[in-house]
Amino acid sequence: MNVEELYAAAKDTMTVKRVYAEPIERDGLTLIPAAAVAGGAGSGSGHDKDGGEGSGGGFGTGAKPAGMYIIKDGQVRWQPAVDANRVITVAGVIVVTALIVGARLARLIRDSG
Repeated sequence: MNVEELYAAAKDTMTVKRVYAEPIERDGLTLIPAAAVAGGAGSGSGHDKDGGEGSGGGFGTGAKPAGMYIIKDGQVRWQPAVDANRVITVAGVIVVTALIVGARLARLIRDSG
């Protein structure tokens, strides 16, 4: 795969269809799921002192649910997705920080009294 083919494949991957899914219609509601999509590509080429040449490249994409638009009776509202892993990670960081700070405060109080 040459560099032009690589960029064409990356461009085909990063389309609006990756962000917004097909609308789902049920019981008077229209749901349009949405995702946060990110990607990147890179390539390079060169040659060595003996005249050998080479090139390479790659691209990657990632997506995670962002939420969905809910349409009912002509009104649109946004319902964000909840990332349970992020909630658990943040809660864990807060608990560990509180334990460390509490231990240091207890040591300070004990040493000063």
